[in-house]
Amino acid sequence: MAATDDGLKPQPMAPPDFPILEMSSMKNLMFAALAFGATAVALGTSITPSIAILPDSLLSRETVAATAFLAQAPGQFVTVEQDHATTGTATVLTADGQQYLEFDATFDTARGPAVEVILYKGATVPVNIAEGDYLTLAPLQSFSGPQRYLIPAGVDISDYQTVGIWCRQFNVTFGYAPI
Repeated sequence: MAATDDGLKPQPMAPPDFPILEMSSMKNLMFAALAFGATAVALGTSITPSIAILPDSLLSRETVAATAFLAQAPGQFVTVEQDHATTGTATVLTADGQQYLEFDATFDTARGPAVEVILYKGATVPVNIAEGDYLTLAPLQSFSGPQRYLIPAGVDISDYQTVGIWCRQFNVTFGYAPI
């Protein structure tokens, strides 16, 4: 509350650098953000805010803050085949001079036969993949929880954009994450 010298009731102050929005503006902004997210989910895509696609009138701090929660985090798994949900995060890291692909504790995928961890050349991994577009790292160690895979020394990780969880027996991608 701001102090007053004239004895009038103190007036609330806005936090510094955070303009007060009218309730209708906030509702419209949240509706737009949720509609945008729902559309992306319905289309089976992930979304990442980009100032290149937003008109200048929407490039405010409030807009970016309201839509940021919809963005796919780097390395976050996206489900490809809806009957085989995949969640969690993948990270490429270097330890003792070797590169590894690591899944975090929240990793979880559907059960299936001959499930493998692959590196894929494209930015997204389709349900069915073609020979030559991927490299098999290893059979999946576990359907859930943290795990680590050695990336062979001769593999240039920059040749691959994503990691996929793929069932060789049925040629079905369960999910993928950007790396």
